[in-house]
Amino acid sequence: MIQYEQTQYFYLLLFIPLMVLGYVLFNLWKKRVLKSLASTKMMDHIAPERSSFKGWLKQILFWLGWAFICLGLVNPQIGTELETVKREGVDLVFAIDVSKSMLAEDIAPNRLEKAKRLAGELINQLVSDRVGIIAYASGAIPHLPITTDYAASRLFLSSLDTNMISSQGTAISAAMRLAETYFDDENQTNRVVCIISDGEDHGDDALTAALRAAQLGITFFTVVVGTEKGSVIPITKGNSTSYKKDNKGEVVITKSNFEQMQSIAKQTNGLFLDGSNTEEVVTSIIDRLKQMDKQEFEAKQFAKFKDQFQWFLGIGLFLIVLDLFLFYRKTQWVKKLNLFQDA
Repeated sequence: MIQYEQTQYFYLLLFIPLMVLGYVLFNLWKKRVLKSLASTKMMDHIAPERSSFKGWLKQILFWLGWAFICLGLVNPQIGTELETVKREGVDLVFAIDVSKSMLAEDIAPNRLEKAKRLAGELINQLVSDRVGIIAYASGAIPHLPITTDYAASRLFLSSLDTNMISSQGTAISAAMRLAETYFDDENQTNRVVCIISDGEDHGDDALTAALRAAQLGITFFTVVVGTEKGSVIPITKGNSTSYKKDNKGEVVITKSNFEQMQSIAKQTNGLFLDGSNTEEVVTSIIDRLKQMDKQEFEAKQFAKFKDQFQWFLGIGLFLIVLDLFLFYRKTQWVKKLNLFQDA
């Protein structure tokens, strides 16, 4: 990442084309005057060591030096500096259902967008807790490792969609097993997995998986999105919309399973919530997190951008000093090599 601290100094670069134009005009005037005073042969006799090439070289060095000094004044800031800070918090992993049933629109705008909104509002309320994201359907995949970077969390959260996992279905137990491997601190006493789903489950016994996770110290918060009445699953292709059908050709009605989600939370002494009211869900979860014991851990956080002005100023000053020590007469060793034929 690069940014510029003092962009107003960019205007100093506009002097370079003016200096180039001035030098060209000055050379044309000088040649015209010299031509009127003496012939080329006479000038070679009067000043045999003069070099027109050196004049241009000196000017180019000065112009480059000027450009680098201007860039130094702008102060390009490239890269970031991180500092280690100590925090106390809870590890909170979101396990979000991305199966096709989450496209149902029995909760506005649809179940998946509601789930993302709930998780996003929760992240906005966190202070020093670490978060991670798991996406699951028939299987589970790690979407974001445990981190304190809330900006990255919101970015990864927004990228969730129902095409992330090709094989469809819903296996909550797969998300639970993956969550067991997510917590990287053995001393962390409070490990929370927040499952946001419609509760449909076509996988192994989720309650058995919840019991196993509870033995490892994991607590489940379950949030149901959708309604028990259910809704159809829209499938959009281009400008046309159809509805998901079963093997018999009948339109599928997906119903949220409140009982399943409540049982998972109960098995781990967790928290069960209806996701229809975002504010109530966020308040309930944040209040529960505040009641938990906090584990101290070290985390890296942004401190400042790295200033790089010194490199540009150093190069600029070097070029200008080199220009000052470069004389207009021909260089003897270059002359012997006969590389330049100065008139």
